[in-house]
Amino acid sequence: MSINNKTSLKKIVELTYKDNAKNYLGAIVDNEVRHLNYEVCNGESIEFLDITHKDGLRIYLRTLSYIFIKACKDVFDECRVTIEHSLSKGLYTEIHNVNSITLEDTQKIKDRMKEIINQDLPIERKLIPVSEAVEIFTSQKMYDKVKLFKQSKKEQRHIYSLDGFYDTFYGYLAPSTGYIKQFDLKYYSPGIIIQFPRKEENFNIPQFEEHSKLAKIFKEAEEWGDILDVGYVSSLNEKIDNNNSDEIIRISEALHEKKIAYIADTICENDEREIILIAGPSSSGKTTFAQRLAIQLKVNGKKPISISLDDYFVNRKDTPLDENGEYDFESIDAIDIKLFNKDLIKLLDGQEIELPTFNFHTGKREYKGRKIKVDRTHPIIIEGIHGLNEKLTFSIPKQNKFKIYISALTQLNIDGHNRIHTTDTRLIRRMVRDAEFRGNDPVRTLKLWDSVRRGEERNIFPYQEEADVMFNSALVYELAVLRKHVEPLLRTIDNKSIFYSESKRLLKFIGYFRSISCENCIPCTSIIREFIGGSCFTEE
Repeated sequence: MSINNKTSLKKIVELTYKDNAKNYLGAIVDNEVRHLNYEVCNGESIEFLDITHKDGLRIYLRTLSYIFIKACKDVFDECRVTIEHSLSKGLYTEIHNVNSITLEDTQKIKDRMKEIINQDLPIERKLIPVSEAVEIFTSQKMYDKVKLFKQSKKEQRHIYSLDGFYDTFYGYLAPSTGYIKQFDLKYYSPGIIIQFPRKEENFNIPQFEEHSKLAKIFKEAEEWGDILDVGYVSSLNEKIDNNNSDEIIRISEALHEKKIAYIADTICENDEREIILIAGPSSSGKTTFAQRLAIQLKVNGKKPISISLDDYFVNRKDTPLDENGEYDFESIDAIDIKLFNKDLIKLLDGQEIELPTFNFHTGKREYKGRKIKVDRTHPIIIEGIHGLNEKLTFSIPKQNKFKIYISALTQLNIDGHNRIHTTDTRLIRRMVRDAEFRGNDPVRTLKLWDSVRRGEERNIFPYQEEADVMFNSALVYELAVLRKHVEPLLRTIDNKSIFYSESKRLLKFIGYFRSISCENCIPCTSIIREFIGGSCFTEE
């Protein structure tokens, strides 16, 4: 198709896809995500984005969130809406300055959202002076956004307008409300969960799953934020500007230590809890957590030992293959589960066993005389992605196991309507660690990330509610520390790379944070040390 120079992406989509034009929410133009109002030049490569692309789904979810916020304001004029965090395959939100939200209120908001979508109202994107943005959002009583504007060095900001209601979002939105096809709302006291199409559900609305333990840990994170008086990035930036970052670090680390000590005390309340299983997604800080837990167990008179699941890999020739015909080392069937359970049963019976060592060069298990024998003063710590899956320890009675789920569930958000994704925090952690300790550049990390995420969705997240306790490894100050480590890495990715748009997104995100330049106050036992260096622990 021939197009004129400076034709908008929206016009091209309408000419190309006609009745299906509203399936496409944005585009990647020369490796950079663009709003549909962007005007293309001759020779630029274009990939249109629907919800099957992660950037398309991000645009969809931001647009849906904006419609939800607008509908809440229409139903409850003086309300304040906060987008809190992901939960139960949706977005958990709360509505403030109103009486307790009810099931009937949820239905009213949903009905209003449908009206807004059916009207296909325009969502205008404007670039205005920061001083004007401050006036607009002060009048709307969005003081969290005002504080962030005032901290920015930019003279202009993009804002969105929907039927006279203004907002800002970290990333693009669709040009109008009619682009939203599917959504649902789930009343979840004291808030509401926004449900949206999910990849793992073939881009349909998933069936609601109760994640009460995860909800509890997010509530705990919120309480920690209250203790630290840090709920949004602007509040953290203020404390850094006022030279209070050392206190934030000390309190954050003390909260972690208190929680780890509590977990150790809980384990020691029952001598039958002889096997401690730790699982969590990539870059959650499992290595540091496991060793800090071991210290707290020793304080309680225990003598913990660790067993590596890697040493129980099946021989290479017996490793299952994935859908691409590659070895699937993340499959639970890559572990010799029968041998693993046989050895654990012997240990629980007080027998001595010889631990295998997996030779990654030959792809075979070997025995080198590593013998162990334990009693109830020697709890066994096992850390690995399958720790919460009952299949891994099928022969072990439930009363002998204690399962721990660990993830970086940040209590901090950019502002009331822009949450910080747990996945982004972990990706930045991993990028820094890969460069520092594993010789991987950021492109290599980004290439592997989608595969890592698929493995988590398959092997970890379905079992998280099986945990006896959850540990939140996020530190409220960490992104202010990680900024100076990750920015130079992201800037090495130029516009010729397919990861350029992702690097720009992460640079914009990390740019909201004031940088904590001095790391002397961060203890060597901190989980963040696992990623930036200076840890007194080593990977076993």
